[in-house]
Amino acid sequence: MSTEKHQPPPVHAGRLRRSIGFYGLMTVSLGSIIGSGWLLGALNAAERAGPASVLSWVLAAAMLSLLALVYAELGATYPVAGGGARFPHYSHGPVAGFIAGWASWLQAVFIAPLEVLAAITYVNSVGWVNRHFNMIYRVGEKAGLLNGTGLLVALVLMAVFTAMNLVGAKFVSDSNVIVVIWKTAVPVLAVGVVAALQFKPSNFQAGGGFMPFGFHGVFAALSGGVVFGLQGFEQAVHLAGEARDPRRDLSRAILAAMAIGAVLYTSLQVVMIGGLDPAHLVTGWSRPLGADPSDYGVWYTLALALGAGWLAKLLLLDAVISPAGTGVVFVATTARLSYALGETPEMPAALAATRKGVPVVSILTAAVVGSAAFGPFKSWNALVSVVTAATAIMYAFAPLALAALHEVENDRQRSYRVPLPKLVLPAAFCSANLIMYWGGFDTNWKLALAMLIGLALFALGAWRGRTGAARAIRNAVWVGPWLGGHVLIGWLGRYGGGRGLLPSWIDIGVVIVFALAIFHWATALRSSKETCALEVARDARQIDYQAT
Repeated sequence: MSTEKHQPPPVHAGRLRRSIGFYGLMTVSLGSIIGSGWLLGALNAAERAGPASVLSWVLAAAMLSLLALVYAELGATYPVAGGGARFPHYSHGPVAGFIAGWASWLQAVFIAPLEVLAAITYVNSVGWVNRHFNMIYRVGEKAGLLNGTGLLVALVLMAVFTAMNLVGAKFVSDSNVIVVIWKTAVPVLAVGVVAALQFKPSNFQAGGGFMPFGFHGVFAALSGGVVFGLQGFEQAVHLAGEARDPRRDLSRAILAAMAIGAVLYTSLQVVMIGGLDPAHLVTGWSRPLGADPSDYGVWYTLALALGAGWLAKLLLLDAVISPAGTGVVFVATTARLSYALGETPEMPAALAATRKGVPVVSILTAAVVGSAAFGPFKSWNALVSVVTAATAIMYAFAPLALAALHEVENDRQRSYRVPLPKLVLPAAFCSANLIMYWGGFDTNWKLALAMLIGLALFALGAWRGRTGAARAIRNAVWVGPWLGGHVLIGWLGRYGGGRGLLPSWIDIGVVIVFALAIFHWATALRSSKETCALEVARDARQIDYQAT
């Protein structure tokens, strides 16, 4: 282990207001989980896996629950803003910390514009809007992408999300409570109404049987919207620096949000399959809504087909509220991750500056970069795979950081501990790695390139500021082989542009063995106890909040 110390300058971060309680934290996480994913995820999963898509949701819930346990302990023990970026910094130094923070930031910054795109797509499907205020190109090479009007509306929505965050985290969390109640009630209502009007058990054996595409389809569905639907539980961790009592509330909030989301999404998948017209499944699952699928989405189509016009209208309204609520939360999350990155001497200090307890510069940065995403990514589908892959990289750092911190900070008071950490932490890391693999080669090589760009920016900042971060490279030397190994395995694998050279199940075994090797190597390269203590001390004002 390295004993070199990365000497930071004096803390320059402003103070955040601690004003968010348990329900605010829980609804921030739950509001992130219930977004456009519930409106789009069930249909995409069914097209890839058939009735076995139910297993995709169960598998995703199990894998992400392991990661939720990890985030629960980290967030409660180290209640700092932008924790996803700070935890690896404590355990493996500034280089690994920045890479984790960069992955977290990439994941978060694109979700707000993604949710804006989802809302616009649904609203544009309304006949009157499509005829008189069309926001999406109908034909040609740009079909399905935002036109000039759509781009203007998207920028206005991003401005509204930004304004809400500038008011403060308490305003966001309090207003989010109301939105989350709505966002949870509508899908629950859809499940109850559709199941009561029509539920065909025979659909679960239609179109080639329960598992028409085998386990390959079950795994492929995870990257087709299932993982995206369930991700978001960690959002409360990023706001931990503004929680009133994070040691008491944070772990409960994360686990409660994850449990509610998992039950809800699995129920939606079961009811959607049972509610389909059996005649549409005779030839398979490529068009489960029939010959002319509705642009409004599966739940709107089912509601109309079953004579529940009132529910169809309610679903259209929710198609705006759910994505918009998630978008507001992720502008806040991105800003807190920028705030955490700004606490590193290699990045601009202005990112960690606050005004009346609000990280204004970070919020504006998140808004500008998120709005710029409408340039290259003008559709929902164009962003989903990128967000899912970045999420998996972000999640992978958490169990590594906690395993290392158990070694160098095990005497720290912990209000919550991961059960069976010797088993759960490696399993959680393997889960994140499998999600990365199932995302496919085409996505992983592009994201690896994006990580290199971020590392180049960090190196430039370290060189200009002469921060001495190069001394911590040894603690992060495993990152290159890890990401490079995933690109190679993806190329050999069976998903998203892979060559298919690895046989079924052998590929899963290769990923697990590779992940376990990286896990133990990275844990061994953790920072020394003294270096870790120094980095944690920089955030003492947030971590030891009860004494300040």
